[in-house]
Amino acid sequence: MRKVSEEYIQNKKNMIVRTAYNLCLQKNISTITMQDIIDATGLSQGGIYRFYKNIDEIFKDMLIDNRQRVNIKSQIDDIFADTEKKDVKVVLHQIFELLSNFMTKELMGIVKINFELSVLSMNAPQRVEKILGQIEGTGNFEYLFMRVSQYLQQHISSGILTPKVTQEELLTYLTTSYNGIEMSCIINHCYKKLPLSEWYIPKTQLKTLEATLYYLLGLEN
Repeated sequence: MRKVSEEYIQNKKNMIVRTAYNLCLQKNISTITMQDIIDATGLSQGGIYRFYKNIDEIFKDMLIDNRQRVNIKSQIDDIFADTEKKDVKVVLHQIFELLSNFMTKELMGIVKINFELSVLSMNAPQRVEKILGQIEGTGNFEYLFMRVSQYLQQHISSGILTPKVTQEELLTYLTTSYNGIEMSCIINHCYKKLPLSEWYIPKTQLKTLEATLYYLLGLEN
């Protein structure tokens, strides 16, 4: 058998992963099969199994590729650089602008795929855990949550912020609200138009959440 280079193998795997990603844009991730990827890549059944044992290995590499291609950690770091010189509202507004731009740009891509994985995890938790459990490092939103949590804790402890609720309640509210906005926007744009569908736009919904956060932090004036 002809020996192939590591570069050749990686190029083939990249092609398979990007094909899987494009299929995820067209179909629900839970319905995509190995045969779909074989058909889309033009590889033979034996050919694709030289690189991947099963479809979940492909999904794992696809998620890693997504994380590498769309990495907003440096933008998050820029926002939190020299925060002692910035007004709290300026910092928080920049965070919401970043979230709005990301969700708008990736609503039909990474955001949709992550949402479908969360739905799949309810029906096949062991399968999704196997996929995600092999991915090392911190994702964009885990990293953002950590930085926001640290920032709020510092400003609450110093007395700069005097929230109307506890920090734990505040962070829980923010994450559940963001997830709800994300879910509603995805459903409205990808699956079924909701009542008042024109309002299910990331920028519109996140603007309301931002104003609510200011109120909860005592920054409404």
